[in-house]
Parts: sequence; structure tokens; C-alpha cells
Amino acid sequence: MLGNYSSATEFYLLGFPGSEELHHILFATFFFFYLVTLMGNTVIIVIVCVDKRLQSPMYFFLGHLSVLENLVTTVTVPVMLWGLLLPGMQRISLTACIAQLFLYLALGTTEFSLLGAMAVDRYVAVCNPLRYNIIMSSRTCYFVVIVSWVFGFLFQVWPVYATFQFTFCKSNVVNNFFCDRGQLLKLACDDTLFTEFILFLMAVFVLFGSLIPTIVSYTYIISTILKIPSASGRKKAFSTCASHFTCVVIGYGSCLFLYVKPKQTQAADYNRVVSLMVAVVTPFLNPFIFTLRNDKVIEALRDGVKHCCQLFRN
Repeated sequence: MLGNYSSATEFYLLGFPGSEELHHILFATFFFFYLVTLMGNTVIIVIVCVDKRLQSPMYFFLGHLSVLENLVTTVTVPVMLWGLLLPGMQRISLTACIAQLFLYLALGTTEFSLLGAMAVDRYVAVCNPLRYNIIMSSRTCYFVVIVSWVFGFLFQVWPVYATFQFTFCKSNVVNNFFCDRGQLLKLACDDTLFTEFILFLMAVFVLFGSLIPTIVSYTYIISTILKIPSASGRKKAFSTCASHFTCVVIGYGSCLFLYVKPKQTQAADYNRVVSLMVAVVTPFLNPFIFTLRNDKVIEALRDGVKHCCQLFRN
């Protein structure tokens, strides 16, 4: 507990409750998830860059999404893994806490912007295929990606600044495995109600600002697919969108529960579970979602493995 008029210059991450044996089990589990996430997304990035069959807007966006997934999980998971190995609570400096929260939120905002752009890309591909190459030109794709990255990082400057303007004098123990904004606000001695409401509105803007184009795009996509007379044609059209749609459901579902709520400072156990979904489970699942349900990616992976085997034999 800190003095009444002093603010924390460092924090202690409480992490996960439980015995040392449980922590070792969690470490092994999350370390496995982290390695698979890094390898899976890196493989996607490499094949998108080198395979000519994947030189299209959809895979261009997918490559950037994989970069974001690797960065999001790297911002939080190594700190969490180190905390599971250490006895007691993990210390993190104020500067590191600010940097972690900013990167976590900025990368997440960029990811949602990109998911919205990918939905529009699928709409153009299914509903307006003859003009697809004109509308989704290289210049358009680069512009969309650059805007997504710049918007994501600029948009989160004020929320993070506002969070750390409060005086953290109640305690410096954060009841999570990373610098979670909701748990940080619990430590503030000031009245955070107005700031929490503004943060809620900003979260609504980010999530629904990218979710609405996604919903509208998929409404038109489904309507167009249902008009296709042959079952094989409908299946082929839907297969081009299935991976993105699955990713949208998982990603938006997790973040709606975590950030779109008027009161940011809710139960720590709830925040911890949903944060795990966002930072660990979703990045782990996405490489499987985008590879196992995509024939072009599977074919590119198969050819890549064959090429590597031939190189080793020679």
C-alpha cells in the first residue's frame, strides 16, 4: 500500500493464483501456444511474400494480420511466462507498463481496422468480381494498410495518456498478468468515472466502426451467394470468406466482452480470462483458421515443404 499522496513508480503483476506446480503447468501450456503462434504466423508471412499464387489483396492483408498477431502476443506473453517462473509477483516499471499497454491497445486497434478492410475486400471479390482488380489495386491495398497502422497507433495515444494521469495511491499491485487498463484504474485514488465513459465511447467507435462495414459486407455477400444456382458455386464462393468470418467472430467476440462496457474496472478473474482469449488463444488459432480452410495456402505450404525437402536432400 502506498502513501495517500504518492503515485506508483512501478507496479507488481499478480499474474495467476495457484501453486508452483500449477504455474509450471501454465508455463508449459502458454509457452507451447506462444511458439506455435510465432511459427504459424511467420510461415504465413513467408509464403505470402514468396509464393506468386498468393500475390492478391486478400493474402496481402492476411500477411499484415499475421504480423499483428505475432506482435500482440509478443507484447504480453513473454512477460506472463517470466512471471510464471518467478516466485511471488513480477515487478514492472511505470515506463514499461505504459509501453506495454500502449502497444497492446494500438496493435489491437490496427488489427480491427484491418479486419474491417478484409471484409470489404471479400465483398468486392464476391459481389463485384469483374471490377475487383480495379477497385482493390496495389495502391489501394497499400493505402488501406498504412492508414490502419497509423490510425491504430495515433488513436490510442490519448486513452493511454489519460489512464496514467491518475494518481495510483491505493496500491501498486495489478491483478492481471499484464498492465491491464481496467485493473490499473482500480488503483487510482481519483474519480475515474468520466474517463471510463470516454474510454467506453472510444472502444465502441473502434469496434463498431470496423464491425458495421463487416456486417454490411457479409449481408451482401450472403445475399449474393444464395443467388448462385449451383451448390458447388455457393460452396466455392463461401470458402473464400469462411476463414475471415471465423476470425471476425472470435476476435470481435472476445474484445466486445473485454472493452465495450461502461465500467472498465470489473472483476479481475473475468478480465484475466478474456485477456487470455485476446492475447493467447486467438493468435494461436488464426494460423490454423487461415490455412486449414484455404486450398491455396495449403497448396503453397505443400509445395514449400517439398522444396525444402529437395534442398536438404541435395
